[in-house]
Amino acid sequence: MVLVDSSVWIESLRRNGDMRVKLAVEGLLEAYEAQWCTPIRLEVLGGARVEERANLGKRFSVIPYRPCREDDWDRAISLAWRLRSKGLTVPWLDVLISAIAIYDGVRLYAIDTHFQEIAKHSGLLLYRPGYGGSFSEVDDG
Repeated sequence: MVLVDSSVWIESLRRNGDMRVKLAVEGLLEAYEAQWCTPIRLEVLGGARVEERANLGKRFSVIPYRPCREDDWDRAISLAWRLRSKGLTVPWLDVLISAIAIYDGVRLYAIDTHFQEIAKHSGLLLYRPGYGGSFSEVDDG
């Protein structure tokens, strides 16, 4: 599974979004590898326009969903402390998303650059799409 961050979902849904991101999301969906979680749900659906909400709800209802649990918050706090000790301050939901991905042992597909910084200071594994956006079983980068 690949946990797909809101930065990727939002970019892939834009009419003029980055075609590489759009292809990568399609590759993950076709391979049944895309996953989302509670904080990503909030970021994507919470910011949706009224006219988009029903379609987005249907689209995301068939994608594997990982609910946030109480112990995820504890792991996120620990990760936040570790990052702060390295001088890195990032949005709290992104710390939670990273903590979930690390704990579950899944790669995170994100286009926000601060996730690269989180990965440098933690066990976060980032997803890199294969050729033409195809699903890549292993990180070849």
